[in-house]
Amino acid sequence: MPFDYEARQAELLAAKDRLKIGIVGFGNFGQFLAKRFLQQHHTVIATSRRDYRQEAEALGVEYYADSDDFCEQHPDVVVLCSSIVSTRKVLDSLNVQRLRRNTLFVDVLSVKAFPKQLMLQQLPPYFDILCTHPMFGPESGKDSWDNLRFVYDKVRVGDSETRRARCERFLRIFEREGCAMVEMSCEEHDRFAASSQFITHTVGRMLGRMELDSTPINTKGYDTLLDLIDNTAGDSFDLYYGLFMYNVNATEELDRMERAFDAVKKQLLDQLHDVAREQLLGSTSASAQEQEPPRRDGARTLPPLRPRGANGGAPADSDAERRGGTNDFSELNP
Repeated sequence: MPFDYEARQAELLAAKDRLKIGIVGFGNFGQFLAKRFLQQHHTVIATSRRDYRQEAEALGVEYYADSDDFCEQHPDVVVLCSSIVSTRKVLDSLNVQRLRRNTLFVDVLSVKAFPKQLMLQQLPPYFDILCTHPMFGPESGKDSWDNLRFVYDKVRVGDSETRRARCERFLRIFEREGCAMVEMSCEEHDRFAASSQFITHTVGRMLGRMELDSTPINTKGYDTLLDLIDNTAGDSFDLYYGLFMYNVNATEELDRMERAFDAVKKQLLDQLHDVAREQLLGSTSASAQEQEPPRRDGARTLPPLRPRGANGGAPADSDAERRGGTNDFSELNP
């Protein structure tokens, strides 16, 4: 009997910790999150603009094609898994008045200041808001989430113990998976992300345009670049555009990258110019020295000076000419 009592208590405690999580946007990332939510015994429902009924059924997720029906299921947490560029339209399409008045809204976008401002503007004040960014995806997190960063900002959470506890229960999903939890403001996140995530995607896409291939003599550094190309090639251009368009710091980072490339290119060409100039001047000097044999004392040998004629003509060849006379000896004949 004591064991039965303890088992029932443990089951009640586990049931109390469970959440009903509604996913809006059931594409690759939404399905990726749903699998882990289900593994921790949470109830998952979903809706999306496309029909993902079969994928949801295969996972054990209740799918609602109509977003009104989805809202009427009263999920504890609504997770927005749409693309960055479509988030505003998706949020507009939800009839949030059909939700419970204290529902927790969570976004998982790669930019943070934009969804924060959007939800603060469009959601009634009685909804809680948690902005998050799992710094991993279906590829990097397919085996384990251990030590993968999860950034979050409790933008607006009600004062009641129930609402604070619900937010903590949602965050605990990622803690249990071993994520490195990083609490950070949305604005600070975007400053860091512009220098890391946006630059990473930009370099990966640039290298992808070069159509680089593996070689028989790859270095580890080159393998890393090829992996970067593969990782970024799997992401849609909408994601990359969203990182640029909806992060105010991205334009500055793009300019910095362009200036850095120009500086490196200039350094290379300046060095090449100096080497070419040295070689050119060196060969000219060497050629002149070959035509003029050096003196024993090391000084250059100058050609002998010859006196010029009286009229500034050719050099004088006789004493008479030097005296201003002529070289015509016929005048001396009788």
